[in-house]
This record gives sequence, C-alpha cells and structure tokens, in this order.
Amino acid sequence: MAAEASRRLRQPEVVGEIIAGIILGPSLLGWIGESATLEVFAELGVIFLLFAVGLESRVSDMLRVGGTAMTVAILGVVIPFGFGLALMLGLEQDTTAALFVATAMVATSVGITARVLSDLGQATSRPARVILGAAVIDDILGLIVLAIVSGLSEGGFSYAQIAIIVVEAIAFTIFIVTVGQRAAHRISAHLYRLRIFNPAFVISVTICLGLSAVAAYIGLAAIVGAFFAGMAFAETREAGHIRRSLDGVYALLVPVFFVIMGTKVELSYLFRPEVLILGLIVTLFAIAGKMIGCGMAALRLGKREALAVGIGMSPRGEVGIVVAAIGLSRGIITSDIYAIVIFMSILTSLIAPPFLRLLMARPPETPESAESGEPAEAGKPVEAAKSSEAE
Repeated sequence: MAAEASRRLRQPEVVGEIIAGIILGPSLLGWIGESATLEVFAELGVIFLLFAVGLESRVSDMLRVGGTAMTVAILGVVIPFGFGLALMLGLEQDTTAALFVATAMVATSVGITARVLSDLGQATSRPARVILGAAVIDDILGLIVLAIVSGLSEGGFSYAQIAIIVVEAIAFTIFIVTVGQRAAHRISAHLYRLRIFNPAFVISVTICLGLSAVAAYIGLAAIVGAFFAGMAFAETREAGHIRRSLDGVYALLVPVFFVIMGTKVELSYLFRPEVLILGLIVTLFAIAGKMIGCGMAALRLGKREALAVGIGMSPRGEVGIVVAAIGLSRGIITSDIYAIVIFMSILTSLIAPPFLRLLMARPPETPESAESGEPAEAGKPVEAAKSSEAE
C-alpha cells in the first residue's frame, strides 16, 4: 500500500516502503520489532534486489560506452567517495564508519532517473545515454568499493590486509566477467534438457545464493556475489525469462527488506538538531560530489546537459540504504549515522527528479534528430537507451 501511494505521488516506491517501516516500527506504532525470521526475509530480499540489478548490468554495455560515460562513472565514484570520507573524518568519526558512509555516497540508483527520462520521452537524448551508459560502470565500481570496505571492516587496516581484500575483490570481479559469463552461457545452452519446472530460474537462483555465500565466506558482502551472479546471466539467452520469473519473488521479498530497514530508523534521532543538520550536510556533500564529478566529466556535452547528467546521477535510493544496512548490522555505524544515511538516500531520491524534469523538459536531441532538425520520438523505452552507444 505504501509503495502504491508513492507511485501515485510519482515518487520512488522505496520511499513509501521505508516510511511504512518507520511508522510500523518501534519509533511510532511498535507493531514490528526485532525478529530473526523477518531479518532472514530481509536478507533474501536484498540478495534478490542485487541479483535483479546484476541482470540489468551487461558487460557489453560497459565495453560499448564512450569516453564521456566512462569518465562520468569513474569521477562519479571517486569524487563522492572522497567528499564523504573527508567529511566524516573531519567530524572525527571512526575510520571504518567513515568508509561505510563514503561508500553509501558512491552508487547511483539509476532506476529513479531512468523512470523520469522515460516519462519525458528523453531516453535517447545525449545526456540520457551518458547517464544510463555510466550507470552500468557505476554499479560495478560501487560494488567493488563495497566489497573492499566490507572486507576491511572484517579484517582490519594493515597494508597486507588491504592488499588481500583489494586482490580478492578484483579477482572475484574478473572471475565472474570471464569464467562466470562463459559458464553461464554453457549452462543456459543445456537448460532445455532438464525436466524440472522453470530450470533457468531454479539454476540461476541457486547460483546466485551460492555466489552470495562464497562472497560472504571470503569476507566480502553477500550482495556482491548476488550482483555478479546476475551479471553473469545478463547476456545469456535466458536473461529475459529469468527477469520475468524473478518478478514475483522480487515483489514479495524486496519490499520486506526496505520496510525492515525503516523499522531500524530511530525517529527520535532525526528530531535532534545536530543530527538533522549533519543529515543535510551529508546530503549536500552527496549531491555536490555527483554534480562535480559527473558534471565535470560531461562538460563536453554543454553546460545544461552536464548539469542534467550530474543531477541524473545524484539519487542514491536503495543502494545507499543497502550499504547503511550492512554497516549497522555489523555494528560499524551507530543508529544516528544510519538514520543520517537513510535521510540522505531518501532526500537525494526526492530532490533529483523534479530538477531533472526542469532541465530535460525540451525536445530530446539524438544523432538522427540533430541531422533532420526534428525532435526524437517521445516515449521510447529506457531499454533502448541502455543498448545505445553512450557518447
């Protein structure tokens, strides 16, 4: 119901689900408390969430994007991470906690931006192709950063440990991109021989859970394994079928995760002036990091377009919340810092769409329309932009 209300208000569903959790949790009604069963469902929810994100992240898209999109993605990770780390260390936060907050400020929830671009019929415009092309790389880089930070939180900060975690994260990524994808293609080619119900879905989910367990075992976050499992299957001929089969499980479990994350927000913290002010500062740094990093990289498109790219890459949405949840569950960040990250994730998701609509509310420019002088066809699906070559 909360997600439906959010959709009717043209807001991200995740916002309604978190607010529902805050209302139902200990902060207000107290109907949902600590529950090991719900925690298991929430953990499964976030694993399937990242598996679904991985299914939309094709390596071929990453290899096809142009120099602008690649630079947007890299600076869109480096600058916000640096801003977040400097801010939290400047506030004398623990180094590990500062790393988690910085990581939460890295990844973009491009689904929010993609919906706005599609509604405006701008999915094939130059800024849109840069945003959607960079988003694939942004997701991968963000998950690698999370893998490294998660590993460091488990093992300490010796140079040897840092080197081990970095090597593990990079090796895991390379393994999935090379061996994992080939294995997924081979598996996909022989699925028709199986007589079990919906073999593509059953096998892919089994591999997803297995890689999640492997990632957790070697000290990385379980969601890293889920994401790369999805990415391994993203370019198989069964990818579309797996995505459709996942819809029911996704609709059931993913909202549970966000509701449970909402119950963990202690509302009293947000009414404390110092926490509210810090939340606004973190949000400002989060937006500024993307605006500067992504905007600078996109300046060759024009000032207005560069601003649109910076705004379009600003929503943190579910990704920042996932990072905060991992930090809280491991006792790395406190309840007030968790509330601040949730505040930042929601606020960036609410602020970006109206500004993006303002900047993009004009006939979209595509290579074809630029030559003919006619506006591009409105209403093109976002998937078309994802498969286009970003400039």
